[in-house]
Amino acid sequence: MNRLDRSRQRLAIGLAGLAGYVDAIGFLSADGYFVSFMSGNTTRLGVNLATDPARAIIPALLIGGFTCGVAAGALAAARAGARRKPAVLALVAILLLCGGLSGAAGFHGPLMAFLVLAMGALNNTFQRDGEVAVGLTYMTGALVKLGQALGGAMAGQKRTGWAAYMLLWGGLAAGAVGGAFAFAHIGPGALWLAFGGTALALGFALRLER
Repeated sequence: MNRLDRSRQRLAIGLAGLAGYVDAIGFLSADGYFVSFMSGNTTRLGVNLATDPARAIIPALLIGGFTCGVAAGALAAARAGARRKPAVLALVAILLLCGGLSGAAGFHGPLMAFLVLAMGALNNTFQRDGEVAVGLTYMTGALVKLGQALGGAMAGQKRTGWAAYMLLWGGLAAGAVGGAFAFAHIGPGALWLAFGGTALALGFALRLER
């Protein structure tokens, strides 16, 4: 995160907000399962295997779908070369559009499938040497960086760059609030706002690449 310039940091924070927004909608739509937070789904998978094995299929499918989304996003990034950010965001926008159409038609299964694929793909937006440089749908690493900076400061060490990680986490948290609020008022129609936000991010990414 600290290696990004200000414009790319703003894009990362905005996309983290998008991830939080979509994850909140998925969480409320799927009885407490996640479309971007696979650590939570892994815990649910373990609990279900121990207490109600028949329900373990739900988190297992979500984890598998997320992994497939990451693979699809990595393929899109590899094919696009230097324009990988717009390519990945275009893929995410298409998947969210399909999710919105599925929600409007009342197809819950396809809705969740498209959301989890989109969130997996989103993590390929920022890459370095073919690896994810900034995780946009999970914040454990960002909070670890923030905690290390605070601990270092208390130990008399000079640590910089922690504010960017705090803003990245704040973006996801704010997005989750927005997603929950929108879903409570307009239901699956809240996904059209996510699609619009992704389209704006795509336009911003195209400007950056130019």
